[in-house]
Amino acid sequence: MSMSNSLKKLSSCVLIDLDGTLLNTDGVVGDILRKYLCKYGKQWDGRESLKIVGQTPLEAATTIVEDYGLPCGVDEFNSEFYPLFSAQMDKIKSLPGATRLIRHLKCHGVPMALASNSSRANIETKISHHEGWKECFSVIVGRDEVSKGKPSPDIFLEAAKRLNKDPEDCLVIEDSVPGVMAGKAAGMKVIAVPSLPKQTHLYTCADEIINSLLDIRPEKWGLPPFQDWIENTLPIDPWHIGGPVIKGFGRGSKVLGIPTANLSTKDYANELVEHPSGVYFGWAGLPTRGVYKMVMSIGWNPFFDNKEKTIEPWLLHDFTEDFYGEELRLIIVGYIRPEANFTSLESLVAKIHEDREVAERALDLPSYAKFKNDPYLTK
Repeated sequence: MSMSNSLKKLSSCVLIDLDGTLLNTDGVVGDILRKYLCKYGKQWDGRESLKIVGQTPLEAATTIVEDYGLPCGVDEFNSEFYPLFSAQMDKIKSLPGATRLIRHLKCHGVPMALASNSSRANIETKISHHEGWKECFSVIVGRDEVSKGKPSPDIFLEAAKRLNKDPEDCLVIEDSVPGVMAGKAAGMKVIAVPSLPKQTHLYTCADEIINSLLDIRPEKWGLPPFQDWIENTLPIDPWHIGGPVIKGFGRGSKVLGIPTANLSTKDYANELVEHPSGVYFGWAGLPTRGVYKMVMSIGWNPFFDNKEKTIEPWLLHDFTEDFYGEELRLIIVGYIRPEANFTSLESLVAKIHEDREVAERALDLPSYAKFKNDPYLTK
């Protein structure tokens, strides 16, 4: 999304945060807090997410107890919350691009360290549920192994020391503001992958800001490039969504000249959290009509400043009539680019048509075309 002045020195190792960077820990934490706060007559609405992202567990607990005015102390909160959290650790999913990045760096012999504000034992438990992860990291450093947690640089400096690397040789990948501050305070180069939407303005001290791990380009930092992009597209693990077509914002055909077939997001809250905003493509099935090529956006559409994250598929076919209410099935098989803002409506429309061309060409390739026959699309 952005990158600072030209790099002075290339990187020889990578230090990666865990929660919010590699793992979707926030999703599980939110689910637990939503139920936990009910007993105090409170409702978790995510308003404290910005405050607790990147904090140590003790700091996060203190924030929640104080901001929600809970009639319990921090110790009592932790004694009740953490058994619930521990029982759910096996349900914490990796974020898109996480396993791909880890395996790529490991395959090319790039030294890696996990550097987290969580305790060492907590880190070990979380990664044990993700096959092959532990073996990829030469070093693991937790908050309980240093004097101060992030935003202090201690965790990253200790990781560099154990890797026998100078700080200026290290590249940090972080999702939180405290983490980015810690990396910069350590004298390291930092890529920020903000875990909360519409907050990139808080990460200006990072050397680069990207939308998700799908967008990382290791070669910018002197590291081996990925070789898995095909015709300007990135293959992803296929995923499915479906439901009746609903009326959207009324701007697809009228404003953009691009008729989108919108789906309700109420049944796909988890999918919206799990998948980064951006432009994807795949196949769309209308059981009574057929299967069609499809390109779609997920996100807030910065040009129109959506208040909610949406899914807006464009079926690449000229239909002669609307099909509101009909069942639409989608299989998403590839990624094109991150969500972006535009200076004019014309530039937005031009980019959407460029996305269409990329998707149409890609879906003719055997690696993507085979999914046209997925039975989910027509059942």
